[in-house]
Amino acid sequence: MVEVINTSGKRKESIARAVVKKGSGKLRINNVPIEVFVPEIARFKIMEPMTLAGDKVENVDINVNVQGGGYMGQAEASRTAIAKGLVAFLQDEELEHIFKQYDRSLLISDSRRKLPKRPQGRGARKKRQKSYR
Repeated sequence: MVEVINTSGKRKESIARAVVKKGSGKLRINNVPIEVFVPEIARFKIMEPMTLAGDKVENVDINVNVQGGGYMGQAEASRTAIAKGLVAFLQDEELEHIFKQYDRSLLISDSRRKLPKRPQGRGARKKRQKSYR
């Protein structure tokens, strides 16, 4: 087993960096323990890889630093970083298969980005209406 693993996850504007090391099963997001992390829906999203891994994560500590975007984008970036870190730290192909079957975005960062604004409109696609009368 490796001593320390650094991984990252991206979603929309959010970037999460996770540090996985040997420990006692603690998970911290921006130095806040996951037990007191709010909002609750984001906490459940972040906990998905830990729940799927089961008792394999009892001797692993994970620290995640996440910035940018909104709270759900941050949650999804964090879960990707956590899942990648667990697979790399435990070197467990079975765990990787479980993650991929459950949700592919656990191991693969979301590469979609916002289109740039274009002329003659208010956004990337919307155009001003044309009137002939």
